[in-house]
Amino acid sequence: MSGHSKWHSIKHKKGAVDAKRGKVFTKLIKEITVATRLGGKDPDLNPRLRLAIAGAKAENMPKDNIERAIKKGTGELEGTTYEEFTYEGYGPGGVAVLLDVLTDNKNRAVAEVRHIFERAGGNLGEAGCVAWMFEQKGLIAFKKDQVDENRIYELALEAGADDIQEEDEEIEVITAISSFERVKASFDTGGLPYTLAELTMIPKSTVKLDGKYVQQMLTLMEALEDNDDVNHVYANFDIPDEVMESLS
Repeated sequence: MSGHSKWHSIKHKKGAVDAKRGKVFTKLIKEITVATRLGGKDPDLNPRLRLAIAGAKAENMPKDNIERAIKKGTGELEGTTYEEFTYEGYGPGGVAVLLDVLTDNKNRAVAEVRHIFERAGGNLGEAGCVAWMFEQKGLIAFKKDQVDENRIYELALEAGADDIQEEDEEIEVITAISSFERVKASFDTGGLPYTLAELTMIPKSTVKLDGKYVQQMLTLMEALEDNDDVNHVYANFDIPDEVMESLS
């Protein structure tokens, strides 16, 4: 079970998603607001906003919430101004960790992130220390028991996906940034329901964890995601499936 691309599966298995839905909504609202401010309110002309809205709908966010977030981004409604930052560091066992942060207070955000790293046995690093270990890709994930696997392969290859990876319960389709929308649209048209569709950072290599480092790393990921200023967390850890099964 490797890195960020399986982190959503771990969260579902740990039953943390529903309990933190309020935080999920807050982060999605911030992302929609910032995406609108930077690229305009028309999702057809603003890919970042289009993805943010799709993510909000996937979490069953009410339409009114989405519309208010867009109006805050255009300035039609008063709202907080957020800045974007990227932070990098190392987790337990030398795992590379990359963070996207949306915050209205940079000093608070960096202090809290540094504290979270140190508490979990990691450390916040300098700019550029781990970013080179990741590359931006499109990721579309499916539950095997909800889809026709052969149809996924067929549509993915026809639409120009880069790679298809299988786990015990999931199928992941990896795409280039330029082909992400086309591949996603192919699945939409084909009626294949996915559990995740996003632009993300894929690690070029992974660090295998065992022993005490496994729980320390999961604790670090949970603490970072629980922070209001952290928008996305990416990491290059690899945890064997049998180890994850023993934890759950």
